[in-house]
Parts: sequence; structure tokens; C-alpha cells
Amino acid sequence: MDLSKIYPNRPEWVHKGAYGNVMVVGGSKLYTGAATLAAVAALRAGADMVTVCAPERAANVAANQTPALMTFPLKGDHFTGRHVATVLDNAHLRKINCFVIGCGLGRNVMTVGAIHNLISKISVPMVLDADALRAISQRPEIVYGKHVVLTPHVGELAILLGQSRISEDVDTRIVAAKQAALKYRAVVVLKGYVDVITDGRSLITNNTGSPFMTKGGFGDTLAGICGALLARGTGMWEAGHAAAYINGRAGEMAGEHKGEGVIASDIFDFIPRAIHTS
Repeated sequence: MDLSKIYPNRPEWVHKGAYGNVMVVGGSKLYTGAATLAAVAALRAGADMVTVCAPERAANVAANQTPALMTFPLKGDHFTGRHVATVLDNAHLRKINCFVIGCGLGRNVMTVGAIHNLISKISVPMVLDADALRAISQRPEIVYGKHVVLTPHVGELAILLGQSRISEDVDTRIVAAKQAALKYRAVVVLKGYVDVITDGRSLITNNTGSPFMTKGGFGDTLAGICGALLARGTGMWEAGHAAAYINGRAGEMAGEHKGEGVIASDIFDFIPRAIHTS
């Protein structure tokens, strides 16, 4: 894949933030690492600055991963309505131009309502993953008119469509992904052995990836990479396709080195290589 239009040579006189400020809203007491995986992947994919807004335990995990991340701990074990104004104030202060929402947020009843509230107030591009997908399945209209990329696996796609399950057959997955894109008026990146990227009309598939990427966390890294691309001004369709390619290619490289022992954080070092060699 030719990524040169997304990653042109940077001019010498450029300033911090010119290539995107991403905010990751994710994590909970139980799912402490998901926001970190998305945030570091966004940095490795070229975002200039990434801020993690997360419940305290998850924010502390992120702060200990790398000093390059900015973190804002939210009091409590779960993201709730009382945190929404704080997140938005932080986003305004840091001039955030893309949100990644959902990774590890959990399914607490108050969290679902808070996700609805937050999304309704955001005007910049968003990547919605994991628990944010479950939340919008209850209120699809909340994303209408917004710039949104959805990154479900096949189980989450079924939830988005109100179905019990969707076959692993590629043709069936393509039809379902198109249906979801039209229903939510968004770009859908359906993760799998063959990734499906669609806006409901146009469609492209991606074949990079490794069977070792069944480990937890590779969906979080995909969301972070996609967020970095949107933050630098890449279109939703192009960002979804490129993110699937980069995440999969980096996963292939990590799998070649680690085999059965590969974990999602192993691709941090390979994301720049995947970009550079494309």
C-alpha cells in the first residue's frame, strides 16, 4: 500500500501539534491497558500529541507506559456522566482534533449514558470501538452528521445491527458491514482475517495481519492508529483502510519475531516500520 500521500515528508519549519492531537477516552478498573494500547499506537503512527482521559487506575497505567503520553485521571473506577465536562474542557485546552472512544470503558450503566452524552457534544472526527459501539447500538442517531469511523469485530457488528450473530463467511460479512455503515452513516472497519472497509457504498478489503493477532489488544491498537490518521487530516475512508493495513502489517512483523508469544504492545516498535516500508 502506498502511504506517501498520508505520510509526506515533513517540512523543516513545522510546529508541535501540526500532525494531530488525539484524545483517548477509555479504560476502567478492570480493563486497565486498553486505553494505553490505543494511545501509544497513535503516537507510533505519527500523532504529535496524545492525551489519555481515563479512570484513575487506567490513567496511571498509561502514565507508566511512556512519558510521551499525557494523562488525565478521572476519579473513580468507571467513566460516568460527571466526567464528561472535564473531558471536553481538557479537549478544548489541548486543541484535540480527534477522539478515540470506547477501548476498555466497560458496560456500566452510567458509562453507557456518559458515552452518549460525550459523543453528542463532539464535533471533531471520532473512532468508536468496543464499548462505545455497544453504546451507540442503543442510539444510532447520536452519530448522525458526525465524522465517525467504527471498528467492530464480527460480534460487535452483530450488536450494531441488532442480530444474534453474523456468519464468518466473507460475503455475508461484507453485506453486514455495508448495512452497518448505512445504518450509522459512518465508515466501518470490520476486523477479521480479511478486514472489510466500507462507507455503505464503496468497499475495499485488507489482507495484512497474522493468526497470532487473536491476542487481546490488537483492536485497541487499530483504533489508535486510525485516530492518528484522522487527526492529521486524512479522510475517514482512507484512514480506515490505511489503519487496517498498518496494524495488520505491524502485527505480521511482530508475529514473525515473537510467534505464539506475541502481545499487542509488541507492535509498537513495528508500526513505524510498517509505515516506512509501505
